[in-house]
Amino acid sequence: MRSYKTWGLVMAVALAACGLVYGIDGFQENLQPYGTYYVHDPARPQPLVVTPGEPASPLPTTPPSDATVLFGGWDLDAWVGDNGAPTWRIEDGALVAVPGEGGIRTKERFGDIQLHLEWSAPNPPVGTGQDRGNSGVIIMNRYEIQILDNYNAQSYADGTAGALYGQWPPLVNALRPPGEWNTYDIIFTGPRWTDGELTRPAHATVLVNGVVVHNHQALLGAVAWRQVAQYSPHPETETLSLQEHGHPVRFRNIWVRNIGEYDTGEPAPATP
Repeated sequence: MRSYKTWGLVMAVALAACGLVYGIDGFQENLQPYGTYYVHDPARPQPLVVTPGEPASPLPTTPPSDATVLFGGWDLDAWVGDNGAPTWRIEDGALVAVPGEGGIRTKERFGDIQLHLEWSAPNPPVGTGQDRGNSGVIIMNRYEIQILDNYNAQSYADGTAGALYGQWPPLVNALRPPGEWNTYDIIFTGPRWTDGELTRPAHATVLVNGVVVHNHQALLGAVAWRQVAQYSPHPETETLSLQEHGHPVRFRNIWVRNIGEYDTGEPAPATP
């Protein structure tokens, strides 16, 4: 019986012959542990396009009362840069990545969280594949949810917007056009370790513009480019990062909530 790897090669050749892979960037070097596709496989199906149900809001929404606001439109007090003080720009209430200046990360560390952010790709769009409106939000400095302008464009599926980068493509492509605001709502639970052994992988639920693109999906490990993801022990809290990937992607309304425990609130007031 042919192996999954052999079938993957056969499928890639067949799709290329039909013109379906032509022009899509990607690689066919390292087979994923679930045995169907390679990391960044150009033959992996593109996510189905879904039009979001509501128009993009011209203004950011109000965060919940218990949220930690990481960027509200005025300052970068919650962040540090890869090389010291953050050098990203603030323009008209939006945080703009500065090409060549590196990414930014939070001063505070987080564990299991609910994360909200909004981002907008440059308009008019420039570039193709991964070289088009590229950024990413990296949780615990290891687990990346991809940001990419693949609206009416294509790249390898596990690197498109909303992907758990290099691991799982989004279930659907629910992007808005370049220049409009996209919302990411992410519920993330970190991995658990006992005596250095992984006892529970990290999981992510992700909504893009209100559309579920990952439903409590287990991550395969830390983000890696062209390599199969792997786990290694790390603290239960780490910083959040926004990636600079050579494109002036804009951000606004970034906030995070720690996911609490059940039955820890104040008792209900007594009935008179």
